[in-house]
Amino acid sequence: METIEILQVLAQGEDSRNQFKKDINNIDALAIEIIAFSNTLGGKIFIGVDDDGNVIGLTPEKVHHINQLLSNAASQNVKPAVNPLTEIATISDLRIMIIDVPKGINKPYQDKNGVIWVKSGADKRKATSREEIQRLFQDSGLVHADTIPAEGMTIADIDMPYFREFFQKRYGEPLDEQSVPLSQTISNLNLGKNEALNITGGLLFGQSPSNRLPSFIVKAAVFPGQTLADETYIDSRDIKGKISEIFQQTIGFILANTRQVQGEQSVNSLGVPEIPRIVWEELITNALVHRDYFISAPIRVFIFSDRVEIISPGHLPNNLTIENIKAGNSNTRNPVLASFAYQILPYRGFGSGILRALENYPDINFIDDRNGNMFKCIIKRG
Repeated sequence: METIEILQVLAQGEDSRNQFKKDINNIDALAIEIIAFSNTLGGKIFIGVDDDGNVIGLTPEKVHHINQLLSNAASQNVKPAVNPLTEIATISDLRIMIIDVPKGINKPYQDKNGVIWVKSGADKRKATSREEIQRLFQDSGLVHADTIPAEGMTIADIDMPYFREFFQKRYGEPLDEQSVPLSQTISNLNLGKNEALNITGGLLFGQSPSNRLPSFIVKAAVFPGQTLADETYIDSRDIKGKISEIFQQTIGFILANTRQVQGEQSVNSLGVPEIPRIVWEELITNALVHRDYFISAPIRVFIFSDRVEIISPGHLPNNLTIENIKAGNSNTRNPVLASFAYQILPYRGFGSGILRALENYPDINFIDDRNGNMFKCIIKRG
């Protein structure tokens, strides 16, 4: 790092990406710092700096000692092992060490006692909730929410006429003529195992998925003004059912509660939606396919007088940024669900949905809220 960059960081103080230490002598404490950064977004540890960002400095002997401590901590006290980089910088003739810990690719990282640590603002804490630990596995591609069991849902919950129609359309063969039992077909399609449905199987083909998966719905509401603080609302609905039904009903709710524009058409015409229907199709599909199903929360659709907000549980996965998705990049959080979606929803899987929405209606803003763990689309109304 350049000296001016270091001074800027020190002046701004500690945060979730930068930690200050006067000295380090405890190998376990150093390992915990490394683990917390590796399990979150990565970061830097500045050693030879006090809590207020004042440079204290390190002796050459202390630098040598910390290097040995770091080598042992990263290889023996962090599981799996990591490889942080170090840099020595001189500020006003005082030597400091900067340990650069990259965001881990083999999450979750644990200490020697099996404890998982994550960053929480400028501090750190133990990861204790099942959902949080599952998301760490998800970041490494070791587990996907769409394949975990849909608790209590079995093949008896499948809407068989709907599934038969889908199977015939996708594979060109009648389901009832298959030589294997239904439970094996479900397993072969990655929709479940041992007669139990997973999240994908339940959401796509269950008769009433919300009975067992009550959080995976869309909550929609229309407000007369521009804030949620309004005491009344014009309309609200909990939209439930299979994903295909949720998709159609959500589009219908939005179109029914936004304006039809006459433009140059005659007064007797129905007009056209103020925002093209394809925008809603792309954004709602994106929310249903790419939301984080480890989070027990609904997708929310709020219609205000000046905008529409579509709020999905879960921030953008891995290293995706808003700039990435606007450029057409994608990272499939729910690969099994996505593999079926293109035959059930207007989903193409090429990372083109956001691009298509913007091409048809550029006045859309995106917010990747990592602290709140949500992704928000804000569509401005004319």
